[in-house]
Amino acid sequence: MDNAVSPGARRDVDAFLRHLADERQLSANTVIAYGRDLAQLCDFLDEFLAGREWTWTDEDVDRLALRGFMGWLGRRGLSKRSISRKLSAVRSFFRFLTAEDRLQVNPASAVRAPKTEKRLPGHLTASDVREVFAEAEARASDNTLGRTRDLVILELLYGSGLRLSELQSLDLSSIDRGSRLIRVTGKGNKERIVPVTESALSAIGRYEPRRLEVKERKEDALLLNARGGRLSARSIQATVKAAFEAAAGARGLSSHALRHSFATHLLDAGADLLAVKELLGHTSLSTTQIYTHTSKERLMRVYQDAHPRAE
Repeated sequence: MDNAVSPGARRDVDAFLRHLADERQLSANTVIAYGRDLAQLCDFLDEFLAGREWTWTDEDVDRLALRGFMGWLGRRGLSKRSISRKLSAVRSFFRFLTAEDRLQVNPASAVRAPKTEKRLPGHLTASDVREVFAEAEARASDNTLGRTRDLVILELLYGSGLRLSELQSLDLSSIDRGSRLIRVTGKGNKERIVPVTESALSAIGRYEPRRLEVKERKEDALLLNARGGRLSARSIQATVKAAFEAAAGARGLSSHALRHSFATHLLDAGADLLAVKELLGHTSLSTTQIYTHTSKERLMRVYQDAHPRAE
């Protein structure tokens, strides 16, 4: 950080980053990203306040200063979405300062994020899903480690709506076959329980004998590589990308498209939005609501195609 930042202000930032790492247990990469965002805020404030020493009090940093920071980021070519993300980091920082009684007033609470268009997530149609799984099941009949494991990957990403990181870190002992449930560790090290399909359990049952043949199994990881270690996220991504080649509509989509498809197909079938939120492990309902836009678009297409007066 620049020399114009007072030692006290610098200590506040360091304390916040320790709070993120130790108390909220965010990942190292996330903490680094927060630190980078706050370093940019400090760069702006040093310029905005003409290089004089400043602190986080409202005498130096107020709502107008933070709005100036957003404009400063925009002039540097950042998108509205990136600016919103950085503002979110700044808000978290000022909430921490006020909660710790380091500040009396939170200037970020009155700053609105720039309006951004919600992106509809890429997902597979029901037909695409059938094509992808038909090919994966045919390949799994070879009963090799790789082919049976590939089917497990697809079944859990689509059948349980797991994030790639959640699947990659999943242990065999986390699967309760009797109750057909999986214990998943999600973002922020938070655990949740999600259902597992019969087809996924069947795929795991086919894969397990091949898994047991792997020499020097180093851990309880569900997905193992040929050397006995935990399968990497990159390998999972490559598996899904290769599987998507079986369906024209799926080509070019990422592994996350299976999670998007899980949510979209549940909502299309009439599932409750709050239930889907819990299944996905979202902290905010607004994050889940983006899938309702996808469902509404589908309904509108059906209406326009089927109703005589729709045009």
